[in-house]
Amino acid sequence: MLYLDTLPKGGHAVIEKVEQRAPLDPIATRLGELGFVPGEAVQVVATGPMGKDPIAVRLGTSRFALRRGEAARVGLRTVS
Repeated sequence: MLYLDTLPKGGHAVIEKVEQRAPLDPIATRLGELGFVPGEAVQVVATGPMGKDPIAVRLGTSRFALRRGEAARVGLRTVS
């Protein structure tokens, strides 16, 4: 499975899942509250210096800056 932290700049995909790494995982919960839910289209629009943190992503009409560790929880499927 492809994850958001590995999607290249300009890449488009659809969210497949958000991984919870512990019961009541606060990061996964917050990502869901922000709209990172299965079926939503996402695009990486920018990355930090030399491909580091943060990653700027477009989700619908909103943009978010995520740390790579947060983005690594978002599983994706590619758009054909």
